[in-house]
Amino acid sequence: MKVRLAMTAGDPRGIGPEIIAKALADPRVGERCDVVVIGGEGAGVKVAESIGDWRAGSNASLAGKLSGLAIERAVQMAQAGDVEGIVTAPIDKAALHAGGYDFPGHTEMLGALTGSSVAMMLASDKLRVVLATTHIPLRSVAENLSAAAIIETARITRNGLQAWFGIASPRIALCALNPHAGDGGLFGSEDTKLLEPAARAAGIDGPFPADTVFVRAMRGEFDAVIAPYHDVGMTAIKVASFGNAVNVTLGLPFPRTSPDHGTALDIAGQDRADPSSMIAATLLCASIVSRARRYGGRPASADRPTDSRSSARPSRAQ
Repeated sequence: MKVRLAMTAGDPRGIGPEIIAKALADPRVGERCDVVVIGGEGAGVKVAESIGDWRAGSNASLAGKLSGLAIERAVQMAQAGDVEGIVTAPIDKAALHAGGYDFPGHTEMLGALTGSSVAMMLASDKLRVVLATTHIPLRSVAENLSAAAIIETARITRNGLQAWFGIASPRIALCALNPHAGDGGLFGSEDTKLLEPAARAAGIDGPFPADTVFVRAMRGEFDAVIAPYHDVGMTAIKVASFGNAVNVTLGLPFPRTSPDHGTALDIAGQDRADPSSMIAATLLCASIVSRARRYGGRPASADRPTDSRSSARPSRAQ
């Protein structure tokens, strides 16, 4: 039986409609998924659930409003059981704000709409990275990076790896904040005073320097790396797997995935967008749903059988 998914069209000014159309034309998606596209009429892709009208050349605030309405509708459908998961095309965060939604991105909005404690993961067959802090300025990272945030991110990551990826005993590493993990306090004390005790309390390894921990994970030593701030984690996964990685929101009551790139406004409407990451996002969402079905409609948990570690973890770098 096919997996029923909601797919939001994203910002109608961007490449969302194009990569959705291309993803739906992929035979792997067609074989596995029954997709309900949610978006504005006239945005460049046929929608099954309309949340308004879009005309080319309309302003960013309307684009953001339609983006937000589509996300809200997808969540409603998932909570009602009308769909089993959500795949989201890229949104423009400034437009989302202009459209009346005070969220820095999908992750935070989905957490608020569902009342869930969530974490942002980027995953590929080479690496999995989870963020302890998400869309905040670099200067604000130190004041927002707390032991509680690290411990909660580790809990969500462990549960997600067990339930959605079938890894019975996940090996999770914490990436350091400072160069060389502070080098004994020479480059900052946060790693020894904050991150190290938090890692112990969370039952994870680290902190390890950023210039080696991701390489170690790609070689199979860890199933996921928790990064202390956005760019150190996103840079690692995108260098490793750009175009093939998938954004996964851990901690939701249903799976949500998205491609690993943005709206690409500069190439929208030119039939140049690569749908690879959108296809990967759709297939991963379907795989998570299929796993949930095998366990009576619920994701696998630590006390249920899981797949072997060798098949579930990222492969070694080639």
